Amino acid sequence: MVDVLGARPVLVWTNVVMGAALCLLFLVRSPAQVWLLFAVLLLYGVSFVVLDAAEAAVLPAAVPEALLAEVNGMRMSASEGTRLAAPLLGAGLFAVAGGDGGGDAVVTLDAATFAAGAWLLGTLRLPAASARRARVTRGWAARTAEGAHFLLRDPLLRRLILSGAALMLVSGVDGAVVFAVVDHGLHREPGFTGVLSAVQGGGTVLGGLIAGPLLRRAGEARLSAVGGLLFAASVALRAVPWTPVVTAASLLSGLGLPWVLVAAFTAVQRIAPRDLLATVSATADTVLFVPAAVGMALGAGLLALTSYRPVLYAAAFAGALAAAYGPRKSRRAVRTPDRDTSAAC
Repeated sequence: MVDVLGARPVLVWTNVVMGAALCLLFLVRSPAQVWLLFAVLLLYGVSFVVLDAAEAAVLPAAVPEALLAEVNGMRMSASEGTRLAAPLLGAGLFAVAGGDGGGDAVVTLDAATFAAGAWLLGTLRLPAASARRARVTRGWAARTAEGAHFLLRDPLLRRLILSGAALMLVSGVDGAVVFAVVDHGLHREPGFTGVLSAVQGGGTVLGGLIAGPLLRRAGEARLSAVGGLLFAASVALRAVPWTPVVTAASLLSGLGLPWVLVAAFTAVQRIAPRDLLATVSATADTVLFVPAAVGMALGAGLLALTSYRPVLYAAAFAGALAAAYGPRKSRRAVRTPDRDTSAAC
């Protein structure tokens, strides 16, 4: 879709459509309309995949290659920071307005954020070469297959993406087990998972901010490996039945996992050719994030068979192996000649 329509139109109109879709929630007034809530949630998921692919296509044209890692890290920090603040803002707004008025106020604010995003992205001016839409001569299935083939053919991208996918699988298992950690390990109320999530979010904000400078020094493969090992260590530390250790593990988890993702996405933006960038990026998104959902189901299933500690130790061991796979020596891909490195106005 991004290749055919162009990145900027897709960014603008996806925000417009989501802002309009949110207005459907004004109709929810009884259990009979709850299905609208699920429909909007489904659209949310689809829109974020589309937006990620379009942003990946725009970023290499909008910023110099030397700044890609910093921008990707800052985007992750900003995303996590707003993810921490937004629920508090929404809950406060809901409490102040109360009842149906609270729901309407939250919907109005959320729709306004999409409208603001559409307007801001509409002001984006890309270099002429970068603004051109790809001349698509192959079908969608053929282009998708070509993007996946490019991703798996390049040694560096293949290792980063497969290592990252395995670590995201572990993160899903870790996410499913956290309730058992809080209940059986720390003997606390389920609400304490919110505290751990906030600490992990703070680690993500910090990890995103320092990812760029670290990547310039270490390179994508080493940064991914270090981040993966930190994350694997955090999974193992969750098995210790002591609140300070589990809290520190949440901080390490938030710190390490963003390095894996920033390294992978920066490598995709740096290496993939312009006419395949959106397709390769969307494929990388799928390969990286689908395992997290699979891991949550796997973790829940394993908890039915054994206690949480063996699950965490096995997941930590798998995570360490995945982290070690990423930096194995491979050919560093060279930027293809058709990539435009000029900055956007």
